[in-house]
Amino acid sequence: MEALAAAKHLTALYAVLPQQASRKNEGGNWRRARTCCFRRALSWRRRPASLIPRATVTVPGTTSGKSSGAAEIEDYETASKAEETRDLVSRNGGGFQPGEVVDVVVIGAGIGGLCCAALLAKYGYKVVVCESHDIAGGAGHAFVRQGFHFDSGPSFHAGLSIKPSINPLKQVLDALGEEVKCVQYKSWIGYLPEGIFKFTADEKAYEAEIHRVGGARAAAEWRELENKMEPLARAAMALPAAALRPDPAVIFTAGRFLPQLLPYLPATANLLAPFSKIVDQVVKDPFLRRLIDLECFVLSGLLADSTITAEMVTMFKERHRKGGSIDYPLGGGGSIIDALTRGLEKHGGRLLLRSHVDEILLEGGCAVGVRVHPTYGSKKGTPYTIRASKAVVSNASIWDTAKLLPKGSTPCQSYRDQANSTRKTESFMHLHLGIDASGLQTDLECHHLVLNDWGAGIGAPQNVCLVSIPTVFDPTLAPPGCHVIHAYTAGNEPYSIWKGMDRASPAYEALKEERSQVLWETLEKIIPDIRDRVKLKLVGTPLTHERYLRRSEGTYGPAVRAGKESFPGPATNIPGLLCCGDSTMPGIGVPAVAASGMITANSLVPVWQQWGLLNSLEVVA
Repeated sequence: MEALAAAKHLTALYAVLPQQASRKNEGGNWRRARTCCFRRALSWRRRPASLIPRATVTVPGTTSGKSSGAAEIEDYETASKAEETRDLVSRNGGGFQPGEVVDVVVIGAGIGGLCCAALLAKYGYKVVVCESHDIAGGAGHAFVRQGFHFDSGPSFHAGLSIKPSINPLKQVLDALGEEVKCVQYKSWIGYLPEGIFKFTADEKAYEAEIHRVGGARAAAEWRELENKMEPLARAAMALPAAALRPDPAVIFTAGRFLPQLLPYLPATANLLAPFSKIVDQVVKDPFLRRLIDLECFVLSGLLADSTITAEMVTMFKERHRKGGSIDYPLGGGGSIIDALTRGLEKHGGRLLLRSHVDEILLEGGCAVGVRVHPTYGSKKGTPYTIRASKAVVSNASIWDTAKLLPKGSTPCQSYRDQANSTRKTESFMHLHLGIDASGLQTDLECHHLVLNDWGAGIGAPQNVCLVSIPTVFDPTLAPPGCHVIHAYTAGNEPYSIWKGMDRASPAYEALKEERSQVLWETLEKIIPDIRDRVKLKLVGTPLTHERYLRRSEGTYGPAVRAGKESFPGPATNIPGLLCCGDSTMPGIGVPAVAASGMITANSLVPVWQQWGLLNSLEVVA
């Protein structure tokens, strides 16, 4: 009985057991979905060329980096395609026959969608991924401008260069036989009201820095908190994402890991609780409480009272393990997307770029395919259908998936109601720069975090800003003698002040200039003369996110509060329609969306196939 209870607690963490699904009768609907799909008549990449809609290019005789005196590229489509390093032609849908039937069609080539599709291809399924834009990767895509290679989103990674790894993305890459070469590093710099705080991927060094900045009491309470986190982290790490699936058969795939879980069984009941529950037991020091809230916010977009315990204890355990490090992928974040795409295609999967899904098709209340139109080429705008004999998987957000459902159906309206009731986190401001690096210090850190004012609240608009300078590790990402810089607000830019603005209007340009100033001020803490060094400037807003990433209101993702709400599993109340990505369990973040893709893929295959995949992987607690 203890073994069964352990399996239930751990699988509940990922919302994979039917009784843990957020929708009533989700398990029953999933069984009906399979029945519906098998009865059907048998009749299969890359996000935008830039996340950023406009670029400012410094020209002779102008003030560096200031849009008032610079030449403008009017829209991302006008940028020279010759600058892009990836082959778009081979993945624009050529060779695909409209009306062709596949096993599974995946909507969106974000990391979750690519993980799901590539694993299904590995399992032997006929899979096609429909991506609206011309670069795969979703919020994690990379793009090139004038020789500068930019990441559009995540740049912190861990566990990509070790084996075995608890990182679900690494587990997917290993399953596909793909590798992402990384540079390992250990520290990044925080600029807090108290002064500089050096974050280090080392248990002792992190505690020492807490002691230096926060004092002896804060350090002592951190040690006590670490002791309390240890069994929780062991429990959370005991069951790899590769072992999970959303049906009772999970007892067979997860059962092989129960021996390593049993010593930590009592801790499993607290994994879904808010992290504040354990923090409140031992942490009273104001500085340490604020620091923990900041760590939670940067990871999940929420404070400790809304972030699940499992997420935080796993992060700290992985980051502070012996020999711990952070990884930056050589070639930038796009190398991760390239590896997933290679894995998809070498196993027979297809990636259709510039292929926009207009509608999810339903027959008899069951999802049976999608209606798509090309956004490029001689057949631009001409719709066609892709039928799926087993499932349609949406990697879009819950709000954007709802927009694809036909009107008039009761299950579809129920899904839309659920989407409308799901709160959103805020959006971002982005500043992508190419700068002259002449004379800069050679020991410049790659990553920097600025918190402007504790009193304003960590989640206050523009209060937390992040900076990545990846050319510190990989100089090939920029022309010789230059740096690439990505500065952004940490999911705290309100969409409401941008809503309805005309992107071609002077008012929009003025607001971009105004709202990006906090990013310039952040960068001046690191490189005081940054404005004089600019060669290329690109500014992104919540409207940029909304338009080019097709994210409702440009949101970071669902604001699901631990202990009060939970992310749903992959099944929906519409038979044949599954979801993956940051609107499903485990939630927001690269490891989380990779896990969601893996769980969704596992849900479509028999146990023996998943067991075989586990045999091929090195996965341990």
